Amino acid sequence: MKPALVIVGAGPRGTGLIERIAANAAELYGGSDLDIHLVDPHPPGGGRIWRDAQSPLLWMNSHAEDVTMFTDDTVDMAGPVREGPTLHQWAGLAGSTFADRRLQGAYLRWVHDDAVAALPPGVTVHHHPTRALRVGGPREGRQQVWLEGRPRPLPADLVVLALGHLDAEHEPQQAELTAYARTHGLVHLPPDFTADSDLSALKAGEPVLVRGFGLAFVDLMVLLTEGRGGRYAQDAYLPSGQEPVLYVGSRRGVPYHSKIGYDLTGERPPLPRFLGPAETEALLARPGGFDFRQDVWPLVEKELGYAHYHRLFTAHPERTALDWADFEERYAHAGPGERAALVAAAVPDPADRLDLAALDRPLTGEHHATPEEFQQALRDRVEAGLRRRHDPRHSPDLAVFLGLLSVYGQLVRLGDVGAWWHGFFSSLASGPPGPRLRQMLALSRAGVLKFVGADMTVTAEDGVFRASSPTVPGHTVEARALVEARLPEPTVRRARDALLRDLHADGAAETPDGLLRVDRADSRILDGAGRPHPRRFALGPFTDGRTPGAFTRPRTGGPAFRQNDATARAALTFLRALAPHANAA
Repeated sequence: MKPALVIVGAGPRGTGLIERIAANAAELYGGSDLDIHLVDPHPPGGGRIWRDAQSPLLWMNSHAEDVTMFTDDTVDMAGPVREGPTLHQWAGLAGSTFADRRLQGAYLRWVHDDAVAALPPGVTVHHHPTRALRVGGPREGRQQVWLEGRPRPLPADLVVLALGHLDAEHEPQQAELTAYARTHGLVHLPPDFTADSDLSALKAGEPVLVRGFGLAFVDLMVLLTEGRGGRYAQDAYLPSGQEPVLYVGSRRGVPYHSKIGYDLTGERPPLPRFLGPAETEALLARPGGFDFRQDVWPLVEKELGYAHYHRLFTAHPERTALDWADFEERYAHAGPGERAALVAAAVPDPADRLDLAALDRPLTGEHHATPEEFQQALRDRVEAGLRRRHDPRHSPDLAVFLGLLSVYGQLVRLGDVGAWWHGFFSSLASGPPGPRLRQMLALSRAGVLKFVGADMTVTAEDGVFRASSPTVPGHTVEARALVEARLPEPTVRRARDALLRDLHADGAAETPDGLLRVDRADSRILDGAGRPHPRRFALGPFTDGRTPGAFTRPRTGGPAFRQNDATARAALTFLRALAPHANAA
């Protein structure tokens, strides 16, 4: 009987795993027979998020030149580098293009087909366009993967879950809001994938409260404006008359920072410097574990500050008051308070200093007398941010971006560090294209989009939803519709995915934040005692090994690539022992 590997999820992560299997097979598996079963109701490559059946108005939030599915020599992995084109090289686009998601799906389909073609003879890939319902089988024996609409399970020697982003049951507060809306004839759209949401209940001209100011909001904004026939003419928005009026707020009260619109020239910051493998291993070796805020965040702050000031001193020395070598030596040995004094003395202009607290909570202490005053103030802030993100004189911002990528690569090794870090990272490093923020400004000037403020609260009372923010004290907005513009939290307990819930019930461990626990070495699923399952693996955002994305910016280390490679090599090594030639030997 041929060995069999079942991969549940045929999107970017499943595709990346097949690419790594193809790259490592010659060394670890040879020409032996192997069946690889891909289980996903969506076509291989793009999966659900990058499928064809979505609006062409929806873009990627990365430049085409910053998207690759192929490894390079910056990836810390045991397997061979297998080079391939970035999205912009494959599609013949300008590198600075923000491609639409359907084009990215086509690229992913090509990567999938290319990886399958690179597999050795005898390794066959089968796609099952359905859902996996559960996984059974003994720890030391063959597994069974039950599929929707199929009476008999797929036999599997190994199972890899590459499920991607998951739907989730509503958390209690969301369930209460949905029930309130149903009782009072209101509209409540809980956290969801915006491209999958039914927005028809949001009526033209009516106010809609929107909680969330990240990428899910950007999709919502596009679908309810251009998606309803509006258009842009230079810096103005020309409404179709079919748009609702969006009142948006969030914890920060501001949109994510736009993508940086220039390239780095000159020396890159030499990272990691203060948070690298040695520091990560030391944190993991602590007998009592570690606390993110107390033990990890100070290292993150120091690392990001180092990236920022390295760039400032080496690329813009006229804005500094010390020699870089002197500053670097003193910075390396300074504690937090000493560093603040050092920076104040060495960097005369406060605008050139890195203030992570202000970046995280930019509206802290800011209050406006009227909503109109706040609209103009936030438009001014967004416009200033756009100018800065497209001005190479502020290139320390790009160095911080590279620092964030370096830090993320280390934090992945630590496991679940809490949701705050991922939100902070996304707001600085994973924001929308600059043109989207320009559209946001045009919508604001046209009165289609209105800003509520920071720490937005929503109440359900008197038959309506009400929103307020301390940014505009005393001001309240009423609406009969509320949209939660964010993805569902990827918790194991609330996942609608029956397979994942069944694994949890069967003993798979979760973190305090509800993520599936996996082994840091090769992503095997852990049980409550910390034992890795010999035949079950998991990769993706529902695990405590979650990374910034399944594909990444070239030459930035790509922690997802490192994980894919480790899992592929572990799987091939295990399966080789089961192959007929191995048994015969």
